[in-house]
Amino acid sequence: MLNTSLVNRHLTITTEPIDEGALLCARTMSVGMGAVVYFLGVVRGNEDGKTISAIEYEAFEKMVTHQFNVLFAEMEKRWPIESVRLVHRIGVVKVNEPSLWVEVIAPHRGEAFAACQWLIDGMKRVVPIWKKPVA
Repeated sequence: MLNTSLVNRHLTITTEPIDEGALLCARTMSVGMGAVVYFLGVVRGNEDGKTISAIEYEAFEKMVTHQFNVLFAEMEKRWPIESVRLVHRIGVVKVNEPSLWVEVIAPHRGEAFAACQWLIDGMKRVVPIWKKPVA
């Protein structure tokens, strides 16, 4: 398991199942924050029109950490984000299991939603995590 913790940032790349309840219980925020947006990405039962049982995720972890930190820094320039936490699984993740959990805390919902969407889109573009469907 790889963890990178900076002020108001937390990145976890792990082979362990995502414990959504524990993540929610661990949330902290200041009194000035009014929005918490979180996203749970779950493995679908089909990929490219074919039925699958799982997806196998692989990552170049050193570059994953670098790219996420670049994205987090850009987020901080664009929106008044207090906190961003992201967990991504690697290894085999079965259908209906979460592979991605993202949380963004900001003063207002518009900022939190926009930042979360932007981060996920950016992740798909530049973070070296590859997926391979498992039949």
